[in-house]
Amino acid sequence: MTTIQPVGTSPYQHYVYAYPHKSAYRSLPDRPALRSLWADQDTSALSLYLHIPFCEVRCGFCNLFTRIGAPDGLTGAYLDALERQAGAVREALGDSDPVRFATAAFGGGTPTFLTAPELGRLCDIAEHAMGADLSAIPLSVEASPATATADRLAVLAARGTTRLSLGIQSFIDSEARAAVRPQRRADVEAALTRIRDSGIPVLNIDLIYGIDGQSEQTWLQSLDAALAWNPEELYLYPLYVRPLTGLDRHHPDPGPDPAWDEQRLRLYRTGRDHLLALGYTQHSMRMFRRTDAPQHSTDDYACQTDGMIGLGCGARSYTSGLHYSFDYAVAMHEIRGIIDDYVATDDFHHAEVGYRMDAHEARRRHLLQSLLQAEGLPVDDYRARFATTPHDDFGAELQHLTDRGWLAETASTHLRLTPEGLAHSDAIGPQLFSPAVRAAMAAYERK
Repeated sequence: MTTIQPVGTSPYQHYVYAYPHKSAYRSLPDRPALRSLWADQDTSALSLYLHIPFCEVRCGFCNLFTRIGAPDGLTGAYLDALERQAGAVREALGDSDPVRFATAAFGGGTPTFLTAPELGRLCDIAEHAMGADLSAIPLSVEASPATATADRLAVLAARGTTRLSLGIQSFIDSEARAAVRPQRRADVEAALTRIRDSGIPVLNIDLIYGIDGQSEQTWLQSLDAALAWNPEELYLYPLYVRPLTGLDRHHPDPGPDPAWDEQRLRLYRTGRDHLLALGYTQHSMRMFRRTDAPQHSTDDYACQTDGMIGLGCGARSYTSGLHYSFDYAVAMHEIRGIIDDYVATDDFHHAEVGYRMDAHEARRRHLLQSLLQAEGLPVDDYRARFATTPHDDFGAELQHLTDRGWLAETASTHLRLTPEGLAHSDAIGPQLFSPAVRAAMAAYERK
């Protein structure tokens, strides 16, 4: 069924980094065995993701699955559980077909919250328990300035890390405080020095626009401060005030705010144009890569295909018929309980929470995640995979985007968002959600 979701008045509705969102997942009463889920899957080019749900502080804008700090022994117990889960998953993959990992990533939370020896153990789990050759595939790791210490970076560099993503958000101390991210620019610069000294080839810097008190001048100051380190990649994120976050507690979202929307759009265009003029290529609304930078791997979250294995209580896994994970929460008390349950788990042989994917949802996911990348959707690729065209399946939605000036078709071979379409990615993505996914997300009880 073709259903057009009204775009609404705000260009900032939902950041679509995966589809469906975990708030659409539900408990699976039948608890399907992982062995059955992976029995007929292509395991020749899997993606591996290991999730570490710990941070030294929680930023005011953050709604990720993470907790502040860890009592003595918790990180070790968490790694014990991660190793048990890895063993169960590797057993479920079996030995009859080749099992190969094409990419790996450590995310969170903050993976570098772990000590250097614990990071070494994390790499051991990926390599020895799962069979991923970290020295031969792209490995991306997320870090914060406070935890990007020389000993941790040395471990990551020695184990094959090819990309280090550093969440900075702003080089202006007052703006960092306004985003409830306590840090000093001097400490950020020291961390960047250590990262460059480590020899990890790709540095990504995350920045945020739309912070209270931020102006075009201070936004450009932050951009230029980041550019002084010649980063291979930059991610520019619009600020959101999400439910149950620190910013929401202090300044609850009052609803539509046209002035804030206009500020964020203005700062986005300023940042985009600045980076394009300085030799960066835009890969999505958020992601910019230096034109001469080494190719790391496919863009983050551009996984149109299945074959994602996630380890850890905040990770998700994708097969063709089921996306699955553990329970999802944002509130700190709930997150702590889920982590404790995960650490106490002995049997990881079953999927507990997930969303079943049918043929229509697979088409929609492919369309959505392709369109939100600057290179767009090759129509022939879609036809080869689904034996239909995007216009056959989503003609009304595509025409609606074209009428808005947000979608262009290139010689009938590609569907690409226009520059203005990319600017409105966070409105276009939710418009393309299926009615079933929208209903499940609306019914989700926040916790």
